[in-house]
Amino acid sequence: MLRLIGILASVLFAIAAAVLTWPQFFRLERTFPIAQIVSMRGALTLAFAAILVLALLACAVRAVRGFAASIALVALLAVVAGAGILVVRGLGEDTLPEPTASSVRVMTWNTAGVDAQVIARAAVEADADIVALPETTIDTGTEVAVAMRELGRPMWAHHESFADRPGYAEWAANSTTLLISPDLGDYAVIQSNSDGTTNTSTVPTVVAMPVVEGAGPTVVAVHAVAPRPQDMEGWRADLQWLADQCASDSVIMAGDFNATVDSMMRLGVDGGLLGRCHDAAVATGNGAVGTWSTAWPELLGSPIDHVMATSAWEPTGSVVLSSLDDAGSDHRPLIVQYEPASAG
Repeated sequence: MLRLIGILASVLFAIAAAVLTWPQFFRLERTFPIAQIVSMRGALTLAFAAILVLALLACAVRAVRGFAASIALVALLAVVAGAGILVVRGLGEDTLPEPTASSVRVMTWNTAGVDAQVIARAAVEADADIVALPETTIDTGTEVAVAMRELGRPMWAHHESFADRPGYAEWAANSTTLLISPDLGDYAVIQSNSDGTTNTSTVPTVVAMPVVEGAGPTVVAVHAVAPRPQDMEGWRADLQWLADQCASDSVIMAGDFNATVDSMMRLGVDGGLLGRCHDAAVATGNGAVGTWSTAWPELLGSPIDHVMATSAWEPTGSVVLSSLDDAGSDHRPLIVQYEPASAG
């Protein structure tokens, strides 16, 4: 009987390990609680490593040796697979190439609680042309833009707020600000987005288009709802809505997606990951670096902040800033440098 229970437990552990290692194979990547667990892939791989060590130690006990060996084998495979995925996605690059005349640098930072001067200095030091600031009011965003202008890098400030909706309060989480350099041309938030007829479900996203058609990319400052148990339907709808925004030839999206690339699987078209967009951090060696939470080491955190673009833009480098972990936000800034694909 105990032997049968051991075999059953081993089989169940193997199934659980397979699901948590590659949930998209089972079409469970956006299912609670699998999506939440897999989003911490670094910590998950470390947990499988701990199970492996314990199982190997248990092999010294003759009565459970067979069971412990089977658990150790499954845990070993999960560690190898998890570590392999982390390595392929990128364990961290901390430099950006020198900007060229055609470069566009994009910074995203969920900045709730960060002083405007700190945000401005970080954006100027990053030489950012586009700055996506989820959980940032237009008042703070304007302060940032003014400070950046005084530091020699003027920006136009756009925003979206849900504060005037029933049941919403005027606080940072209900606002998203987008800063765009005048060098990229004039932009306006599209009416279908700004009047609330279409947007992410619970926290706002800004969709800005160039006033002169074709003058620049469509720019999307993203904030999807977090996948809490009560918000799973809205979260899944947000990811699909964001995929739909990346449908034209030239789009750059940046912000707090509250999702890792695992959760975006099967939402891409034409070879993209999310709609027609591709993830820049994965392409440039930072895809496994956690941007949330700053309380966790980078490789144990969750990479839920992204900069993405269509194939019209080629990412040439990225960096996740851990030097601002004490600035007041629980997110790390992510900076990406793009070149127009035609320039390569």
